[in-house]
Amino acid sequence: MRRGNLLAALPQRKAEEQVDLLVEGAGVRIERIVSTGRASPPAFWYDQPDDEFVVLLTGAARLRFEEGDVTVDMKPGDWIEIPARVLHRVESTQAEPATVWLAVHTSHGLPDRAPLARS
Repeated sequence: MRRGNLLAALPQRKAEEQVDLLVEGAGVRIERIVSTGRASPPAFWYDQPDDEFVVLLTGAARLRFEEGDVTVDMKPGDWIEIPARVLHRVESTQAEPATVWLAVHTSHGLPDRAPLARS
């Protein structure tokens, strides 16, 4: 058994995002990502081979999706599913408090679920 706290030992403000691999195996990767006032480089788009489920734990963030030029503002407790190969970028993250994400990447696809309540 392993255990920890996703909000413990947060790094000081850094020039780069910090990605901590928590679990990996059988087509699943779970990461804690800490962003401190950062954004994706200009003209950079993530084009990931795996589906991703992301929860924002602290801070705030704005994501942009290339298709439809859609922006999504996120606050603590918000989550989003990002299918594989959907081009997206981080427009901004809050520096104080640090923006902390929990990201689950899977090569098995995300299961279809009944919609949860949305705010």
